[in-house]
Amino acid sequence: MTLVESPLTAAPAAPPAVGGGGSALRLLGRRLLPVGVSIVAVLALWVGFLQVFGIRRVIGKTPLDVWGWLVTAPQAAANRAVVFGNLGITLRDAGIGYVAGLVAALAVAMVFVLSRSVEQALMPVATLLRSVPLVAMTPIIVLAFGRTLGAVAVIGAIVVFFPALVTLVYGLRSASVQAQELVAVYGGGRWTRLRLVMLPSAAPAFFAAARLGVPGALVGSLMAEWLATGQGIGAALLKAMGGFRYLEMWSSVAVVTAVSILAYALVGIVESVVLARMGLD
Repeated sequence: MTLVESPLTAAPAAPPAVGGGGSALRLLGRRLLPVGVSIVAVLALWVGFLQVFGIRRVIGKTPLDVWGWLVTAPQAAANRAVVFGNLGITLRDAGIGYVAGLVAALAVAMVFVLSRSVEQALMPVATLLRSVPLVAMTPIIVLAFGRTLGAVAVIGAIVVFFPALVTLVYGLRSASVQAQELVAVYGGGRWTRLRLVMLPSAAPAFFAAARLGVPGALVGSLMAEWLATGQGIGAALLKAMGGFRYLEMWSSVAVVTAVSILAYALVGIVESVVLARMGLD
């Protein structure tokens, strides 16, 4: 008697092979080209802003001024130590908020697609909270968590959470209805459909949320440092501006902007590799 394997138990087809060195170089080039374009655009906007608005040289520093302060000046090593020391704190804060926001958004999105009633009850609340300015919410968060890493994590997570939630709910709901019905025919319940169909099909939406969350997490961490902890680049910007250390201020902004662009590109590279292996690229 011949046994016929069901589509659910049969061995999955091998994913399309990712090319060798040539494909890897093409992938890298495809992701690095926008990075170069973004950096050139930022530099052009930077110089254009200073010229159009006539910012005085004592306040407005050019990219060459920042390069000199960080690289070629006699005290460049000490300057870099200050900026990158603050950057390390900001990246830690942003990383915590980034991961917390994405994980929370994915968990809530899964609950929403499994239960329409829960979504109908909680989505208006989420929309209402999203409309409240973060600056207004920060004092409440600080009162609840203190001027600690917990407050930074909550503020960063809030910035990442809401856009990611909308994107992930859309991605999970975009799963193939036919594939879900096939799982149901073979006895799969809601969790099985979520695990086998919805989550894999939502991978592009997850990476879209991950990319959009990068600048959001950095902005959230800067705001938390400015309003709550008094550490990192967010606080250093205020101190530098108050102390008329404009080169330090502009250098800090330039470094954070560059890190944001590079982190966005890094998530894009991971996205391309993972989706290619899943056959979704």
